[in-house]
Amino acid sequence: MRILVTGGAGFIGSHLVDRLLTDGHDVVVIDDCSTGREENLSRWLEAGHPRLRFLRASMLDETVLASAMPSMDLCYHLAAAVGVAHVVEDPLWAILTNTRGTELVLQHAAAHKVRVVFASTSEIYGESDQIPFREDGPRVLGPTWIARWSYSSSKAVDEHLCFAYAQRGLDVAIVRYFNVFGRRLDPKGYGSVIARFLSQALAGQPLTVHGDGKQSRCFTHVSEAVEATVRAATLPQALGEVVNVGSAFETTINDLARTVLDVSGSQGSIEHISYDEAYGKGFADTRRRVPDVSKAERLLGWRAEIELREGLRDLLAERRHVGSEG
Repeated sequence: MRILVTGGAGFIGSHLVDRLLTDGHDVVVIDDCSTGREENLSRWLEAGHPRLRFLRASMLDETVLASAMPSMDLCYHLAAAVGVAHVVEDPLWAILTNTRGTELVLQHAAAHKVRVVFASTSEIYGESDQIPFREDGPRVLGPTWIARWSYSSSKAVDEHLCFAYAQRGLDVAIVRYFNVFGRRLDPKGYGSVIARFLSQALAGQPLTVHGDGKQSRCFTHVSEAVEATVRAATLPQALGEVVNVGSAFETTINDLARTVLDVSGSQGSIEHISYDEAYGKGFADTRRRVPDVSKAERLLGWRAEIELREGLRDLLAERRHVGSEG
C-alpha cells in the first residue's frame, strides 16, 4: 500500500515506519521534528530507500497534506504535541497543534477516501477511579485552569472529530496508547519516566520520583504497540472503534525506579520530589492508569506479553551502545 505516517520520525512513528517498509509498503513521512528526530529514520534515509519519502514539515501546513494525501491508501496519524513538560510549558501550542492538526488530516483523508488510524492516549481517562479503564468508561478531569488536563481534552476533541468523520463515511480507527517504551525514547525524557530514570541511572544521579511514588502505570513495549496499530489499520472489525493498547502488568513508580537501578547496575539512590517542584504549582496526576485489554483481545487478537524488565534490558543495551559510540 501507499501509506502516510504523520509524526513518522517520532519514537512510536519511526518504529511503525520500520515495520511498514519491512512489509514492503511505500511510505511518506510528514514530521517537523519538533519532538521527533530525523536520525530515527537514518537506517532508511542514509541508504536512500526507494519506498520512503521524508517531508520535514508541519502537519499544520495544509499545502503539504493536500499534496501527499490524494495518492495514499492509508494514513497513520501519530503527529501531536506530546510530553507533560511541553504541554505545561506551552498549553496553547499543544492544544492548537493537536486539534487543528487532526482536523486537517481528517479533512483531507475524507476528501480522498483514505482510511485513518488515529493515535490517542490513556490520558483520555484523566483521574477516573474506575479501574481498569474501559474504552466506554467515564472521563474525569480536573479544572480547566490546570494546563495538564488540556492535553487530555485536546486528544478527546480529536477523537470526537474522528467519530464525526466516521459518521460521514470515513474509515477510521482509534488506538489509545498506555505508556509505550522501547528503543529511541528521547533520552531527555520529556515524555517518559522510563527515559528519565535510565538517563539518571547511567549518569550516576539519583532517580527523581514525583510525589510518593505509589502511583502506578502499565508500560507497553513499542514493538507490541506497533503490532496493535497495524492490526487496527487492516482489520475490518476495527473500523469505527477505539481500542486500548496497553500492557496488563501494573507497576508503581517506586518499583519502576528500583527495577531500573537493578537492571542498570547503578548504585544510585531514589529521591522523591513534589509535583509542584517538578511542574509548578497546581499540577495533578493520575494515581492508577491500568487498561482493560479485553477489547483489543477480542477485536484485534492482540495482547501485550513483553514484561517490563525484558524491555528495560533492551533499551539499556541501546543506550550503552550509543554511549560507547559517542
